[in-house]
Amino acid sequence: MMQENVNKFSEIKSRVIQFLENKGVNKEKFFQKIGVTSANFRGNAQKTPLNSNAIENIFTEFPEINLEWLLTGRGEMLRDKQEASHQPTKQGIPLIPLDAMAGFAIGSEQVVAYSTDRYIVPEFDELKVDFLIRVKGSSMYPKYNSGDIVACKKLALSDIFFQWNKVYVLDTEQGALIKRIRKGSDAEHITLVSDNEKYEPFELELSQLHAVALVVGVIRLE
Repeated sequence: MMQENVNKFSEIKSRVIQFLENKGVNKEKFFQKIGVTSANFRGNAQKTPLNSNAIENIFTEFPEINLEWLLTGRGEMLRDKQEASHQPTKQGIPLIPLDAMAGFAIGSEQVVAYSTDRYIVPEFDELKVDFLIRVKGSSMYPKYNSGDIVACKKLALSDIFFQWNKVYVLDTEQGALIKRIRKGSDAEHITLVSDNEKYEPFELELSQLHAVALVVGVIRLE
């Protein structure tokens, strides 16, 4: 699992470089604009993820880039020019691919650009749901089954307040995780707990969090 995530982060950064070379953009100036250094794209650092602020800055500078292509390698490098200049408002809540979790904290207009399905759920309106994600695996069984769709509400990392024992979706250096959160051994750590007893709890340093969302509901398809 760890090697899979390392490969994913490296591939995303490789696609960033591919896009820059395709556009003929000066790399050093680009890195300054998105808030990173060229060292983040060399050596072992290439295997670490871009933070959500850097991804947001990329799309602020280049709205024509295809978010799904950047994060997953699927589709074309560039969005349709008309779509990039004016993204029409769509009804419903976007369903975001779990493997594109690294970009979920960016603005909603950019998020819907790569969502393929949308759900209209009146009960979620009052909860101010931002997006949906499909559960993969059995670590949260029996609370959530693989294939369930969870409704998520974005939280600001700058002012995070965890409700202990609630379930969250986390963008971490280990990839996207859906876990129950409990207190850690100190103020700099949290404990990630699976509802499935076959999975051991483990601690995560808060500095390894790139984005967080609270799970506020679920859609279960029989």
